[in-house]
Amino acid sequence: MERVLKAAAMEDKTVILVPLNAAWVRPGSMIDLFMESLSIGNGTRKLLKHLVIVALDDKAYARCFSLHLHCISLKIEGADFEGEKRFMTPGFLKVGWRRIDFLRSVLQMGYNFISTDADIMWFRNPFSYFQPDGDFQITCDQFLGNPVDLNNRANIGFQYVKSNNRTIEFFKFWYLQREKDPGHLDQDVFNSIKYDPYVRKIGIQFRFLTTALFGGFCQPSRDLNKACTMHANCCAGLGSKLHDLRIILDDWRNYMALPSSVKKSHPPSWRAPKNCR
Repeated sequence: MERVLKAAAMEDKTVILVPLNAAWVRPGSMIDLFMESLSIGNGTRKLLKHLVIVALDDKAYARCFSLHLHCISLKIEGADFEGEKRFMTPGFLKVGWRRIDFLRSVLQMGYNFISTDADIMWFRNPFSYFQPDGDFQITCDQFLGNPVDLNNRANIGFQYVKSNNRTIEFFKFWYLQREKDPGHLDQDVFNSIKYDPYVRKIGIQFRFLTTALFGGFCQPSRDLNKACTMHANCCAGLGSKLHDLRIILDDWRNYMALPSSVKKSHPPSWRAPKNCR
């Protein structure tokens, strides 16, 4: 793990992490769309060398080596992560909590990270849009207009986290809550504990990313001149996500082919969600 992270890291020890299981790495499935978005995005291709695929099963780990240079196996003995994990099933919950513990270990090793779900399409390099004073920056299902408002409804599918004592302690606290809130989604627990007095005591600086830049199907980013990412959130089922994200990629290709004057004067919008509506 240390060897892979070191090889993939930027100069400031930042890596981009994407967790995947077998269902999401089959040919023509989610990983292909995700990698394509990075390849055709505006200033995103160079980020591929900093991307680490975190494989949750043997099939995903094997496929990773045919796709990419940096691969980490996070297989859990006695657990089957190869099938599609539907929302709120025990397998879905186990994947989420295992990821939180893994991210904590990355922070403890001194690495900053962007953790991204594979059903998030990247269209612009996000680093220039992050706020310099944030320890933990996160996208939203619903953004209320103020990046420091804890009432923003966070979506943990995309997180930019700096390695420091505050973030390490927060991830430890977050992971421990799985025992106090059994059967609860890691994201729901996050949206609860962000108000906790202990989290205020830690002093972690949360920054919530606007959906005008980091949009999703819950609250789309309508202006393609600004869109940084698009997440297939508020959508159940791998088939529906794949259908609508293919439309999103087609929309982006068409946008990129437009003359600059048309982009500025009459920017198009997304045709999706459709199946995910």
